[in-house]
Amino acid sequence: MRKLMIFAMIGFFAQLIDGSLGMAYGVTSSSLLLTLGVAPAAASASIHLAEVVTTAASGVSHVKFGNVDRSAVYKLIIPGSVGAFIGACFLSSLPGDAVKPFISLFLFILGIYVLFRFLFKFNPSGQEKSIELTRKQSIALGLVAGFADATGGGGWGPITTPVLLSKKGASVRKTVGTVDTSEFAIAISATAGFLISLGWEEVNWTWTIALMLGGIAAAPIAAWLVRILPAYLLGVLVGGFIIITNVRTLILFWSINGICSAAIYTILWIGWGLAIFYAVRHHRKNR
Repeated sequence: MRKLMIFAMIGFFAQLIDGSLGMAYGVTSSSLLLTLGVAPAAASASIHLAEVVTTAASGVSHVKFGNVDRSAVYKLIIPGSVGAFIGACFLSSLPGDAVKPFISLFLFILGIYVLFRFLFKFNPSGQEKSIELTRKQSIALGLVAGFADATGGGGWGPITTPVLLSKKGASVRKTVGTVDTSEFAIAISATAGFLISLGWEEVNWTWTIALMLGGIAAAPIAAWLVRILPAYLLGVLVGGFIIITNVRTLILFWSINGICSAAIYTILWIGWGLAIFYAVRHHRKNR
């Protein structure tokens, strides 16, 4: 019973982050499950199956609070679903780890851009605009992000959110809500691919249900937080989170030793904290 409570808390914590920042359900939950000694294949299959329910709850919550750009959702779900299904089916034969450092470097740079855009170039009086996404852009973004999500144990939010936020005039809350809502289709496709390639035996239903229950409880809270938190603060939080989550892959890829990696993390965490402090202070001054 105690272990089930821990799994439910993992699901709650992961969905709270994912639903409010538009990313990291898979990264957060898989990291915590692997720390508890769960086998990678079992963790991946269980998490993706749980995501089918948690993303549905998150999507409904975001729609209810008006956080969704429906046009962008419709453009992303088909290419994203195709990419996720292909990535899941061919996970064992595709070099997902080989491309991960390059994706992380791209996202790290995007994270810096997003953070600085909302720190220094954000106009709080400007009206929220629709997400500008052409058909070609949505196909390319959906395929890459869906594929990365299935092969890398998470990637739909970490890739889609910063790319959409890098567009001029993008609304943070609508970007987060759109990414979370569209992830429902990606979770279904990835789960179908995993069940075909791995089989039902890799799924631990007890763990999965516990993760689902925790995620369902967190979904409306996260959607509400996105609604009430200031856009400038959300942008700085998302940008910093993108940087922090991707620097770990780069540190491992470049084999940076313990002292240097600790120094890098310390600098980034302090820098992120100062950025949040500056954003809040600057906004209050100009209000």
